[in-house]
Order: sequence, then structure tokens, then C-alpha cells
Amino acid sequence: MTDMIPTWVDGRLTPVEKLEAHQKGLRHKAISVFLMRGDKVLLQRRALGKYHTPGLWANTCCTHPHWGEEALDCATRRLEQELGLPDIPLEFRDTVEYRADVGGGLIEHEVVDIFVGELPSGQEPVPNPDEVMDTIWRPLSQLMREVVESPKGFTPWLQIYLRDHAGVIFQDA
Repeated sequence: MTDMIPTWVDGRLTPVEKLEAHQKGLRHKAISVFLMRGDKVLLQRRALGKYHTPGLWANTCCTHPHWGEEALDCATRRLEQELGLPDIPLEFRDTVEYRADVGGGLIEHEVVDIFVGELPSGQEPVPNPDEVMDTIWRPLSQLMREVVESPKGFTPWLQIYLRDHAGVIFQDA
């Protein structure tokens, strides 16, 4: 079955297959989640089997809602699917738009609902190896430095979030 995501075509929201949206650089809906523990951010390293940006570090979780799926429901679903973290309370922070070349002739042109949550102490991610090859906690200030010093190790969208939207995303950190 194809993965149909909400995509704007001729000014109308239309279901389009995810790979096609990326091949054509079509503007589409997405979600991104940042889980915190104090001043630390939970990062995931994308599995090597991912069709774009494999092996790069990204924010805690990011994906595209299914056609007709609410953004918060999508964020909650993917935290459990990717990281084995069910029922984490999430707070909506902002909707941002970006366009980035993610390699292999693919473009992410996303309208992203960003959510932030606090992962309770004692609860740790259990990565799904099809999605995530590793996780790590990073103090926000250290992460900001690392992304500037070694950008090739991080996904383009994480670089954009930290450069252009950190004040809104991490307003409490």
C-alpha cells in the first residue's frame, strides 16, 4: 500500500504518495517532535535503510501525517512506532515551513507542526531498528555548537530548526 500524505496541489490539499511528493518537491504537511529532559534534547540517528538522509542525526521524531490524520495524533503515533514511547504529553509550539534538498534528487518542502514534550526520568526510548539506529541526549547549547561545527552529520531540517526557529521551539529550555 502506498503512503498517501496531505500535499498541496493547485492550491488544494490532496493525498499524494510520499515518495512522489519528495521527488517533485511538493509542499506537504509534516510533524516534528522534540522531547526534552531539562535542558537536554533527545536526538535520533536515522536508520541506514531510510530512503533519504540515512545515518544522520535528527530531532526526536519527524514524519508526515496520513491523509485525514490530525497532527497531534500523528506525533503521538510516531513516537510510539519509532521510539517505543507511548502517551507522552506534547505541546504544540508552532507551524513552520521550509524547503531543503535531502539528497538523491529528493526535496522536503514541508509545512511542519512542531511539538515539544518532557520525557520523564526513568522512561527511555526503545528504538525501532527499521526507523532509528541510535538515540542520544544532548544539552541544547552543545547541540547548537555541534550542528554549526559538523553540519553534515545532521539532517537539513534539524539545522533549519536550530538556526531559524530555536527561540520558539525551546522557549522553556
